[in-house]
Amino acid sequence: MARELQQGATIWDVARKAGVSITTVSHSLNGKGNISAATRERVRAVAAELGYVADAMARGLRSSKMNAIGLVFRSLDSLGNYGPNGVDVFMKLAGAAAGETLNRNLGLMLVPDLSRGPLPPFSMSLDGYIVFAPLLDDPVVALLEKRGIPYVTWDRHPGRPDLRNWVAHDDAASTRVVLDHLRAAGAESIAYVGGTDRNAWNFDCEAAYVAWCLESDREPLIHHVPERDGLEGGREVGAALLAAGVPDAVFCLTGRHATGVAQAMQEHGLTIPRDLLVCTGSDSEHSRQHQPPISALDVDIPAAAAALVQQLVDVMEADKESAPVLLPARFLERESTVGGKPSSP
Repeated sequence: MARELQQGATIWDVARKAGVSITTVSHSLNGKGNISAATRERVRAVAAELGYVADAMARGLRSSKMNAIGLVFRSLDSLGNYGPNGVDVFMKLAGAAAGETLNRNLGLMLVPDLSRGPLPPFSMSLDGYIVFAPLLDDPVVALLEKRGIPYVTWDRHPGRPDLRNWVAHDDAASTRVVLDHLRAAGAESIAYVGGTDRNAWNFDCEAAYVAWCLESDREPLIHHVPERDGLEGGREVGAALLAAGVPDAVFCLTGRHATGVAQAMQEHGLTIPRDLLVCTGSDSEHSRQHQPPISALDVDIPAAAAALVQQLVDVMEADKESAPVLLPARFLERESTVGGKPSSP
């Protein structure tokens, strides 16, 4: 879709709505001056609401073609850490997307949470955006739509079923692949550990797990732990499972949670896979290096990057009607789920 140009908010608009001077607006957005935390946060919230871009050059370039796109990792925005230990999928995707954009004579810019200021220079002047794992009622998507900036998303927008500009692995089918594998390995009771981010990955995988349990006459055993809790969050789930009764298998969406669960079980004297099968929905350094290595679903990074960039180019140039793209995930069977039916601890 072609970008619809809109009149941007000015620093005066922000100052009037926030009830402060333009100097206070400038200092609040640029981290300068002796401004109270409450005032600074109020000014930034107003600026985000109005879509104010502080950089004068960026405002001047808003209607120009930059030959560059942005990439926003909403999962990392929620995590509050852009380099989480042992998690390599995000930077692999960024590298693959950079290669795809360079092949099209475009540039790629990694941008933090667009809904919180101050924004990086030119962030609102880019030709389009890839938004990784948008959240329910995502303010970043709302801001891009308000500014008329084309975008596509990795995973569907959970709050906008009308949007069709997305690419994803088939989370429901992939979840069933894992559960069928665990059942074939001898697991009768299978616990599910999901995250708390309100994105389609969490929603769709859990829905597929519940549906699979109901179809196979099994009781769903669901645990939630914040993604930011990492290994320690997984260890806490492991402790909860030990207290409630260890299931035959555990399927954790994130690799760090799966590794934490495995560590807690092993420290309690259980053996993997003899006493417990462990699998993750997101391969990582943790799952690969844990002993025994943990079975995992793997993202096809090159295919995902190629599909995302191509779809965004199509949307920006309005060459064709956009449609969702579903990619198959690869299941990597490792020692954590090999060895027959687990025994009772």
